[in-house]
Amino acid sequence: MNKVYITWNQVNKLLDKIHEQAQDIDYVAGIPRGGIILAVLYSHRFGVQYMENPSNHYPHLLILDDIADTGETLKKWKEELHVPYYATLHYKKSSCIEPDFYGRKMIKEDNWIVYPWERKDSKTIQNYLEN
Repeated sequence: MNKVYITWNQVNKLLDKIHEQAQDIDYVAGIPRGGIILAVLYSHRFGVQYMENPSNHYPHLLILDDIADTGETLKKWKEELHVPYYATLHYKKSSCIEPDFYGRKMIKEDNWIVYPWERKDSKTIQNYLEN
């Protein structure tokens, strides 16, 4: 599995792509952990109110996460929060659910993305399974 290191500049460009797709967004929230960082960035970058505790009472709410890999995290959140919009920076077509918006659809499904808020020596999923 190849590691692909994403820069802050790339993160901002992917957020720009999501923002172009997502209209009528009044609030933004994030799925812990990477999604919270993205939600705060999105809030500051586009002047959208950050929501710490999202609920179904806000129809113009965007919930962000870093990647739709297996899709299980998005699926779980969508089952609990039926807000209209979910977005990820990266989307793998093997994900069991497709986000409403995404910055980039991954061509190489076997790449492991290392985001700038992660340690450079972060381990791939195969390394985690060895423990």
